[in-house]
Amino acid sequence: MPPSRTRSTSREDTAPQMPVPSVSRVLLYVKDIEKVAQFYERHFRLSRIESNERGWLELTSGSGCNIAIHQAAVSQKSGAAIKIVFGVKDVAAFKAECAKAGLKFGAIHRANGIEFANAKDPAGNSISISNRGMPE
Repeated sequence: MPPSRTRSTSREDTAPQMPVPSVSRVLLYVKDIEKVAQFYERHFRLSRIESNERGWLELTSGSGCNIAIHQAAVSQKSGAAIKIVFGVKDVAAFKAECAKAGLKFGAIHRANGIEFANAKDPAGNSISISNRGMPE
């Protein structure tokens, strides 16, 4: 678990310092929970968190932020304005391994030592692999 952080305060901010909450999960609304879950299990080796809750499935890597998959309402669109970024040390190697399993990422973008490549999950949500913040 990352160390607890507190918000910095300005002179006008008289509220007591509060710990900054951690991001516990990213929630995706999808039409086909099983298809999307299998995608993240296959390509990113995430594991299911056991639950009997209908219309909800949560995946974890064992550390960091979970991905929660929720049944979308009939009127709801998939592929909202969100991007899930997976940290990898070697973007090109991970991209090549994914290609062997059928997941095609776009071109690798490079800037200031950061590399990333983008793709979409079966529900149309944007995903990315990036070396940003990864130890060398």
